[in-house]
Amino acid sequence: MDSKKKTLLIVLAVIVVLVIAGYSFFAGNYNKFVKMDVGIKAAWSQVENQLQRRYDLIPNLVETVKGYAKQEHDVLVEVTNARSKVGGAGTVPDKIAANNQLSGALSRLMVVVERYPDLKSNQNFMKLQDELAGTENRIAVERMRYNETVKIYNEAIRSFPANILAGMYGFKEAAFFEAPKDAKVAPKIKF
Repeated sequence: MDSKKKTLLIVLAVIVVLVIAGYSFFAGNYNKFVKMDVGIKAAWSQVENQLQRRYDLIPNLVETVKGYAKQEHDVLVEVTNARSKVGGAGTVPDKIAANNQLSGALSRLMVVVERYPDLKSNQNFMKLQDELAGTENRIAVERMRYNETVKIYNEAIRSFPANILAGMYGFKEAAFFEAPKDAKVAPKIKF
């Protein structure tokens, strides 16, 4: 074999290796991003399952409180309005904001409940309150899982050199489920 053929074979081998490496990089990262994107959607679906459970419990809770706390009309209206905003939210960020508003309204409702000892001892109310507390715990767990999935995905699409591919194919950062700013302040209970 002469040196020209040898050089040509080496050049072809290098080109083949580069093509295979390039394909592996693009295909591997693209598929990884797709898998992560689907994982975020699945995690969000679990959050929505628990949010729906809470959404379904609220009318019963409000009706039970209404019977005892007729003068607390404003708080009950706030909970009902917040619940309707949850039902009308379309995008993930809108749903997050609406559910944060609902969480705040529910915490104010629980403050109202503290003013009515008879209500707190009512079996229907106690059962609903336990259901709601369990649901809130489930929401917290699913929110944590969702945020962890979003974190991993956002890190992957922002890391070099994968960020180049992510930008080429339109993979965008996902929104975290963040607590509202007023959640840092505990509701005040007055008797």
